[in-house]
Amino acid sequence: MHPFARVTRPKPRHLTNPTHHHENPHHKSRWAILAILGLAQLMVVLDGTIVNIALPSAQADLGFSDANRQWIITAYALAFGSLLLFGGRLSDLFGRKRVFIIGLIGFAGASALGGLAQDFTVLVTARALQGAFGALLAPAALSLLTTTFTDPNERGKAFGIYGAIAGGGGALGLLLGGVLTEYLSWRWCLWVNLLLAVPAVIFGMVLLRHARSSEKAHLDLPGVFTSVAGLLALVYGFATAQTDGWSAGITIGMLSAGVILLTLFVIIEMRVANPLLPLRVVLERNRGGSYLALALASMALFGVFLFLTYYLQTTLGYSPVTTGLAFLPMIGAIMVTATTSTAFILPRTGPRIPMTIGLALGAIGMVLLTQIGVSTPYASHVLPGLVVTGLGLGLVFAISFEVGTMGVHKSDAGVASAMVNTTGQVGGSIGTALLSTLFATAVASFLTTAADPGSQLAQAEAAVHGYSVAFWWSAVMFLVAAVACAFILTSGVPEHDPDAPGVVAA
Repeated sequence: MHPFARVTRPKPRHLTNPTHHHENPHHKSRWAILAILGLAQLMVVLDGTIVNIALPSAQADLGFSDANRQWIITAYALAFGSLLLFGGRLSDLFGRKRVFIIGLIGFAGASALGGLAQDFTVLVTARALQGAFGALLAPAALSLLTTTFTDPNERGKAFGIYGAIAGGGGALGLLLGGVLTEYLSWRWCLWVNLLLAVPAVIFGMVLLRHARSSEKAHLDLPGVFTSVAGLLALVYGFATAQTDGWSAGITIGMLSAGVILLTLFVIIEMRVANPLLPLRVVLERNRGGSYLALALASMALFGVFLFLTYYLQTTLGYSPVTTGLAFLPMIGAIMVTATTSTAFILPRTGPRIPMTIGLALGAIGMVLLTQIGVSTPYASHVLPGLVVTGLGLGLVFAISFEVGTMGVHKSDAGVASAMVNTTGQVGGSIGTALLSTLFATAVASFLTTAADPGSQLAQAEAAVHGYSVAFWWSAVMFLVAAVACAFILTSGVPEHDPDAPGVVAA
């Protein structure tokens, strides 16, 4: 049955499949496994923002140039974004436990190497390795969550917790990065991953069960090449757009190559017998709509983390720690809606209503943030926008994670999980480049009309104007996503089909 088909009468609990708990080797340890998967997800999400706070200190310590600085972030994004689909399919074919543990150990090892780096080359290599192992870890963790929680009520609670970690981890990274950088060293922003990875590896080895895939291992090599090369070109193109401009030859060339290669990838997937990404995964309207919503929300989210961080530190003069604390209300708001949406709202309404409302709240929060000024108080001009946006993001992330993996066959769980992460990562890369360009254009335009463009006040006013423009565009992105979800997603009560995702060992 369609995973969100409308039913006239709920199926009584005693009529659900009585054997699926018995068949699930993870059932007795499911909540402990959720804690392990949560640690892994937190490690990956933290890394997206915690290094940003440490970057100035790392640059001063290692002495690399401003031109090279972006590669500390870009190296991770390139490896992570381009390899996610490949990593997801590997977990389907060779076992989720095996790929999960390898990803954890590799990510921790790369983090240790980065923390020990004495020059730029070692640090950027470590960041690329983090991205590569993260591309194994993230989809394996989400697919393990999908196949561990098969009861519809418990599944909602589990995905709510997981979505709260995904949505709030970035903001938590800003706080933790500030504390570690200010009181210890920038190197601890990398070494902290060891504190998360070691217990996750130990308990993962004990609690997770391994079983070979029922399918013979077939890798779609043409699909692997075109998807990896296409995503690599696309992410690299948007990264160069941020620094070299949209009209630069390298930007146009890489973006064009990315579009061509990904188009070729779709054609290949339509024809091969064992596709890397079976199109049935993305063409189902609820899953496809959740991927689209997550991509657009991730684009807009950088309007919060990137520009608000700069505003609080450079304009209002906040320290890194105070800046991180300023995001705590947003984390709280995300946790409130994320932990309730999948457990209580989604089973009663389907995805259309809560997802549309969540994205609309994101747009309202961005509009509230456009009212900031050079010296406006945090409580009246920043806090309301953060709380409203957080409430919306909690709905979007938790429901996208569950709906994006719901109803897939057990052999597609890894690649469906990879799609959730891929859309978020690529969306974030696009948002960073696009909003940074819009910000720079707005600042330059403001200064051309300023009476004294070189004065400190004019520079501050220009920056605030640029932030406001970025927030307006973020609001538009949220609004477009809300309208798309209203038309694409379905309403109606989800009916759980225990045979759809399959009950499998790791």
